[in-house]
Amino acid sequence: MIIKRIHERMVEVAAIEKTMNVAAYIANKFLSTYGQKIDEMKLHKLMYFAQRESFIRKNELLFPATFYGWKYGPILKEIRSAYREGTFENITPQKFEQDSSLTIVDSIFDDYAGKESWSLSRLTHGELSWKNSRVGIAQDDNSDRPMNNEDIKKDAERIRERREMLAKLGLA
Repeated sequence: MIIKRIHERMVEVAAIEKTMNVAAYIANKFLSTYGQKIDEMKLHKLMYFAQRESFIRKNELLFPATFYGWKYGPILKEIRSAYREGTFENITPQKFEQDSSLTIVDSIFDDYAGKESWSLSRLTHGELSWKNSRVGIAQDDNSDRPMNNEDIKKDAERIRERREMLAKLGLA
């Protein structure tokens, strides 16, 4: 029983470390590209888009974390806590385990990092995964309701189909 709990805790810690590694990579890249710290809202949205992009390209999670459907879009509680506690700035990104993960994060960064945080928030409000997590929640309330990865996969499939259609039309 104790060994099982220790193993579960080790898995949980590894998952948090992987999630925070992606977040720290994005934050450091933002600082070096734009000369300023990334705001928390933008980081949450870039993390969401990176997760969705991983489903588009590889049909798997980029990092094992749960998004929550807050009023301004998806958030990760691990990042929220690190920002609030002031520990996020102390995280140094490590090398990615797979080059394809780095490619995904870089492409999302290139596509979205230059956009305003509120614009990214509005984009996430069009996602099925966010909408489903908000059912029955007042517009101005945050929620501890997790977003469903199956819904994020549906969002990914919608984007994949749109890209394929645009490519067939010669517009991509």
